[in-house]
Amino acid sequence: MTTNTATAITAGADLTPGIAAAEAARTRLDFAKAAPKVFRAIVGFDAAAREGLDPALVELIQIRASHLNHCAYCLHMHTNDARKAGENEDRLHMVAVWREARHFFTPKEQAALALTEAVTLVADGGVPDAVYAEAAAHFDDRELAHVLSLILTINTWNRVALATGKVAGTDERTG
Repeated sequence: MTTNTATAITAGADLTPGIAAAEAARTRLDFAKAAPKVFRAIVGFDAAAREGLDPALVELIQIRASHLNHCAYCLHMHTNDARKAGENEDRLHMVAVWREARHFFTPKEQAALALTEAVTLVADGGVPDAVYAEAAAHFDDRELAHVLSLILTINTWNRVALATGKVAGTDERTG
């Protein structure tokens, strides 16, 4: 990072021109326009997954998966959504290191974060029985199915955003 960039960031400079330039330079396809039926299906899956879940928990799950997948676009979007929903900055900063800062999260949230990590990193060793059992101890079957569905949808969104070169700082959702 250059000194000027660091100074601009620490001074709270308006980064909008940089975001706009990055978005204008993007050369990958617009997934929503290229495959609208598929895009709407993912939107529907995402909406169904959220039903009945605490909005704060939804955002924590999406933030953690986005960290693990290195998806800056989704991470930016979901940290902003969490703030709008009333989440505090301390907890947002601790999501990436929740194991070392357990006191910031309820046991139920910790179980969801552990499950998020296991499912997101499934190729690294599956979903351990202990992780699944801990989640099942905190969620009834319906809630657990919705948590799993939410983890699947955010992983899908992360992969769409990364594959299509989405730019952090833009949010193309409507409404």
